[in-house]
Amino acid sequence: MTHLISSMAYTNAPPWHGLGNRLTEKQPIDVWAKQAGMDWKIRQSPVYYNSQHHTGVLYPEHQVLFRSDTEQALSVVSNRYQIVQPREILEFYRDLTEAGGFEMETAGVLKGGRKVWALAKTNQSAVFKRNDVVNGYLLLATACDGTLATTAQFTSVRVVCNNTLAIALANGASAVKVPHSTAFDADTVKKQLDISVSSWDRFVYRMKTLSERKVNNTEAQKFIERLFNEMDSTASTVKKANERAMKKVMALYDGSGRGAELSSSKGTAFGLLNAVTEFVDHERRARNQDYRLDSAWFGTGAHLKSQALHQAMALVT
Repeated sequence: MTHLISSMAYTNAPPWHGLGNRLTEKQPIDVWAKQAGMDWKIRQSPVYYNSQHHTGVLYPEHQVLFRSDTEQALSVVSNRYQIVQPREILEFYRDLTEAGGFEMETAGVLKGGRKVWALAKTNQSAVFKRNDVVNGYLLLATACDGTLATTAQFTSVRVVCNNTLAIALANGASAVKVPHSTAFDADTVKKQLDISVSSWDRFVYRMKTLSERKVNNTEAQKFIERLFNEMDSTASTVKKANERAMKKVMALYDGSGRGAELSSSKGTAFGLLNAVTEFVDHERRARNQDYRLDSAWFGTGAHLKSQALHQAMALVT
């Protein structure tokens, strides 16, 4: 399988795909930049075109973005495009790691440099039913190919299975997004995130409520069918894929999922939600790990997890 994860670094346990340079804890930003393959800049160049009657004509409305180290072209964008450098993604965490109790855990480059991200563990954690640990993280990612605004979001990671789930902000939004038509300002984004315990406390309360809501097999089947029917289309290939997905999610919920036998998950709405997140993060068919990660954090996988959370919360209201 071809991996489009160009380079990355991590601390603690190996990440979802086992790739990358392992670092000891509390490394400075300069070390992260080098080991994660983020020690280069995005440069820009005018766009010229050739035609039957014209050679080397400037096309002023657009520019080519390319890597400073390899000069590899990354994308063609409007001349109004605001660049966010790979180093800016890492620098966002400097004060959070030096004084805020955060710890950088993974950072890297996808698709040859078209997308970069960093993920830091916050100082927030929760335990459900005595042995099911969930930790809080802060993710920052950007892309220069038009597929993603610069996006900051809190997310949770369930330790037993490495499942991820976005945490809603105080205003109900899922993330702070800065379009590339606007300059990225780290301080403004941090204020919008409201880096405090309030969002985490609300998330923990919701998960605890789900872990206490018992679910019978009929409810579980209806939950899964409703979730995937909302994602369905008239295409027979999609329906067949959804049938396979529903069977897999049910199997994960019934006991094959990591942590499915824990008292917090077995026969509960929390277990249903975690069956969906495990399916998206680890089991859903994907072209490669790059596409799986992109989908799970920002694409259709993230939407599926969000819908699963919405449906799960409906069970306790």
